[in-house]
Amino acid sequence: MSDISFERPDPRDFLDIDSLLSEEEIMLRDAVRTYVRKEIVPNVGDWWEEGELPSDALAKAFGDIGLLGMHLEGYGCAGTSATAYGLACLELEAGDSGIRSFVSVQGSLVMFPIWKFGSEEQKETWLPRMAKGEVIGCFGLTEPDSGSDPASMRTNASRDGGDWLINGTKMWITNGSIADVAVVWARTDEGVRGFIVPTDTPGFSAPEIKKKASLRASVTSELILEDVRVPDDFVLPGVSSMRGPLSCLNEARFGIAFGAIGAARACYESALDYSIERHQFDRPIASFQLTQKKLVEMMVAVQRGTLLALHLGRRKDDGKLTPEQVSFGKFDNVRNALEVARTARSILGANGITLEYPVFRHMANLETVYTYEGTNEIHSLVMGQAITGLNAFT
Repeated sequence: MSDISFERPDPRDFLDIDSLLSEEEIMLRDAVRTYVRKEIVPNVGDWWEEGELPSDALAKAFGDIGLLGMHLEGYGCAGTSATAYGLACLELEAGDSGIRSFVSVQGSLVMFPIWKFGSEEQKETWLPRMAKGEVIGCFGLTEPDSGSDPASMRTNASRDGGDWLINGTKMWITNGSIADVAVVWARTDEGVRGFIVPTDTPGFSAPEIKKKASLRASVTSELILEDVRVPDDFVLPGVSSMRGPLSCLNEARFGIAFGAIGAARACYESALDYSIERHQFDRPIASFQLTQKKLVEMMVAVQRGTLLALHLGRRKDDGKLTPEQVSFGKFDNVRNALEVARTARSILGANGITLEYPVFRHMANLETVYTYEGTNEIHSLVMGQAITGLNAFT
């Protein structure tokens, strides 16, 4: 008989996923986790309830930590691996989806296109200040009538001497009302172009969208552009097609594949702790079979989703990650995270609907995450086309 004995698995890392991470990745992950638990978790329930976000303070703090554009090289950016960026997104969203969205929009949707498609002058002008959190950005692609079909956008830009005039409306824009600069995508005679638009430009306005029941600790806005004039050197020179904005979305979706699991983990751990502490019929509710079944299903979903995200991160670092595989991660991890949140809410009972616990807040947020950056249905069709070779979009 074998003399080998095994310790009880860690209920928060059942498969010992930490053993798959490097020391550097664990150090970075733990630094973000510590910040989130110290500065975000105690306050985000109030921010969510009040529908506000201390964006200036957070931008500076995130800049000091090195989270903004952290996966980009040069120009004051940290230059971490894609996996490290993903782990940071996971920890940020364990705090709140709105917090991860703030960082994701800044780094993946605004800094990334400037870094990828911008001129050297544009990079030097904007990226160092954005990496420090001195300048907040937003990404203008989605329109009131162009959500899942961004190629049907109506926002247009036309040349006027040495300038461009931009007209159109964008909708559901994270950070819009607090942004100092917007990367706006518009139709031109030369194709779809990206424009760097300072938000104090005449004709630009960004009314905030109120009365949200989800992502309340996040600023969401409409962008209105009425004869907004920008010089020619404010156009991103490196792209003139939908490849530009779609590549940005792919970057953001990668972060969501990690982030959603952070929200799921927070819900699972909250339910686990609660079930052990909460007594009914003179015993912890964690001792009941149905509760244990729910806990196990949540734990398995969190562990499986973390492994999936980590696998995608390794592939991205190796230059092998495809957009369809990113769709896989966003599709599966968000839907499973939403189910974990709903299951956790059931374990907490009536307490599950209060902001004293994080579960209902995460559940409401994930309803939005399920839809944005490509709906669950759209990602289904992306993967459907990949496995059949047939386009079901039209």
